[in-house]
Parts: sequence; structure tokens; C-alpha cells
Amino acid sequence: MHGVMIVVTVFAGIVLALAIIGSTILMGLKIIKGGATPKGQKTQTDEAKMIQEIYPGLARMEERVEALETRLRDEGAKPELERELAVARRILAKSRYYDEAREFARIGLSQPWDHGYFQDFTIDSTAPMAAHANIGGAAVKNVVGLLPGRGPLAGQVVVLGAHYDHLGRGGMGSLDADSLGVIHNGADDNASGTAALLEAARLLRGRLQGDRRTIVFIAFTAEESGLIGSGHYVQHPVLPNDSTIAMINFDMVGRLRAGRLLALGAGTAPELPPLLDSLNGTYAFDLEASGDGWGRSDQSSFYGAKIPVVHFFTDLHADYHRVSDDPQTIDVEGLAKVAAYAVDLTTALATRPDRLTYVDIPPPVIASGSRASLGTIPDMGSSPGGVRLTGVREGSPAAQAGIQGGDIIIRIGDHDVANLNDMQNALTSYEGGDVVTVIVRRNEEQVSFTVTLGGGRG
Repeated sequence: MHGVMIVVTVFAGIVLALAIIGSTILMGLKIIKGGATPKGQKTQTDEAKMIQEIYPGLARMEERVEALETRLRDEGAKPELERELAVARRILAKSRYYDEAREFARIGLSQPWDHGYFQDFTIDSTAPMAAHANIGGAAVKNVVGLLPGRGPLAGQVVVLGAHYDHLGRGGMGSLDADSLGVIHNGADDNASGTAALLEAARLLRGRLQGDRRTIVFIAFTAEESGLIGSGHYVQHPVLPNDSTIAMINFDMVGRLRAGRLLALGAGTAPELPPLLDSLNGTYAFDLEASGDGWGRSDQSSFYGAKIPVVHFFTDLHADYHRVSDDPQTIDVEGLAKVAAYAVDLTTALATRPDRLTYVDIPPPVIASGSRASLGTIPDMGSSPGGVRLTGVREGSPAAQAGIQGGDIIIRIGDHDVANLNDMQNALTSYEGGDVVTVIVRRNEEQVSFTVTLGGGRG
């Protein structure tokens, strides 16, 4: 999930995250165990064979990169080692495009194009974040697979998606100070989402047999740089956008806590809340199904194209956009449960006779410009007359002032705070170092704190 402008070293962080998580999440979900193909169905295309040939060498290339990095740390700067490391990193990054495509081929998804699963494009240098992040002209890829429909519904589409990029080696977008050059694995954001996407594809491939809509599975690039991958897909869809009845997005679904799951965007079609509620009987999530389709993840691109959306999300945590977002923090069983629930939702959407009724909700107005920081972790699922905090980062301005998780912020300085947009606008009006009074509601009482705001975002 993106929060600020981020350099799209699309793979540097997710490369290691997927490599490590491959033996935990992906194996735990049985995505890469076997890959049974129905009799008589050929899935080993030329591209799939090439993927199978390339993949075994990736682990060795990862080891080579780590060894070179260690030598440079131990021996100091050496031009020949730096050149070799740069080449090894480029090879590894390019090869990692094949992760999702390899699994799409193994599962048995169809290729949307004659040339394979990849939707290649170049980032427009005039894109809002391209100049700032110096990514204009970068060649990137979405990875797209199809489960073709059948019968009279086949011409309509349900999209499932997840972004596979993260923050690479930190810098812009990282909430860890002095973390430039340090791998940000992005285990929850968003290796968890790509794992859920692949598991959903595997389950749906074996489940859907009768008449149904076409299901399009997309691993998006460059979400952290401003929803660039999903934005490109919506402009260049496999099937026309007016044939797409819904989009389901997995972004940060690996930290299920106390069974709490957010289904953001449920307000984009009146049929969605009762459908989500009825399907939840099997899973007993503490489900928060509400909200518009806008937000800081890829469903927003589809909602802007007048497509109802659901963004599954297990909420923010203290490791968000930090080097500590590592595989050992992932709740594998919870992740599998979210994926199974999403499969039930997809099945219902793919087979229902009627389309959903799109609800047009205007995008929120958010003040532009940089903003100061409190260091709080907001609850994204509700606005109980303010912004409820799920936590406060250790050592942050809020923590130093005495603000705690569970507090509900209702005022910052001169600004009343009724929701997250109000809070963002309030912080935008201040700079780091400003001293403000923050009023919270704690156990039905209002408590005031004097806070010296930090700089940046978070």
C-alpha cells in the first residue's frame, strides 16, 4: 500500500521477500506444491518452459548478490566488485518478473496475449510521481493471467489483483530513518497480497466448472509509485472496462489480528455488504465492510473507471513501510483464510445472474503539500467521530506526548478531526517542529496533549 512518492525499484525489496516467503507463505498455502493439470489440458507453453528453465538459477543469483554485498562491506569500495554487483542485481530484478508468471503457468491460467502473461509498458515521464522519483522511462510489467468464462456470462469479467512491488532499498517512502540501502522485504506489503492472489487462482481453477464470468488475475507493478501499474491496466484492459463487474484487491492481508478483516469499498455497490456478510458465516471474521472505492491502493484505479471494488486489508501495523516488515511476522493461517473468503466472494460474483449496481461516490478532498508527523497508526476501518489509533510508534512525537493506541483523535491544533482526511489536512497545515495541542477521546473522557510534531510523513 502506498503512502507517499516512492522510487520504483520494483523488485529490490519484493525479490527477497518472495524468496524467503516462498518457503513459508507460498508453501504453506500449497501454491508451489505440484501444480496438478487436468488431463488433456496443455499448459506448458514456450514461455512456461522458459520460466521453468530460468527459475532454478534465481536462488544462486540471490546468493551471489548477497556474497558480493558482504564482500563490499568487508573489503570496502572496489570498482570491479561494484560493477559485478550491479550486473547481478539487474539480472535478478529482470528474472523476478517471472515469479507470478511461473505460478500462473503452473496453476493453468491462460495467457491473455500471444506473447504470454506480461503487459509491458514504459512509465510516462510526465506522470505526477515520475519526475520526483526519477522513474520516467523505466520499463516495467504487469503480470496477467486468465480463467476464461463459460456460457452466456463469459463476456463479463471479475478482476482479482495485488501489487508485487515494494520499497526496494528504502529511501523515499520508508518510515525508518537512515534506512537507505537496507532491504525492505515488504512481507505484508505486499508479498502477502501476491500470495493470496496466487492461492485464489489455484482454488478457483479447481472450483469453477459451470457457466461463469471470465476471471482476470493481475499482479500489478509500481503501486508504491502512485498506482502506475493498475492505472496502466485500466487504460489498456484485456477486456473492455464496461464488461468488468467488480475488482477485488489484496493489499496487506498477512496480519490478521483477533479475526479482524477490513473489506474496504463495500459501499461501491449496494449488493456487496449483504453478500460479504452472508459469506462470512463460514469464517466468522470480525468484518468491517464499508467505505468508498478510493484509497491508496490499486482498487482506486478501477473504481475511478466506475467499477465496484473490494479491498481486503488486515489493517496497518508498526512495521508498515519499515525494514521490520519481515516474513516471520506473517500469519500464514490467517492469510489462507482471507484468500478462501475472497474465493467465495469471487465465485458468487462470477456466477450471479445480474451485475452489481455501481455507486458513484466523489473522491475525498485532501489538502496538497507536505505534512508534519505524529507517528500514529490509524484504524483504517472506522471513524468513530474522530481517528481511532491502533497504535503509536515508539519514540514518535505522539508517544513522547503520552498518546496511546486506542485513543481517538478529535482535534489537532485549530482543526477538528472527524475522520482520516481531516487528520491528513490538519497535519498538512503544520511543519515539523511546530508545537500543537492534540485532543483525544479516551474512555469517554477528553484528554489534551502538547505535541512537538515531527517532519515527513507517518
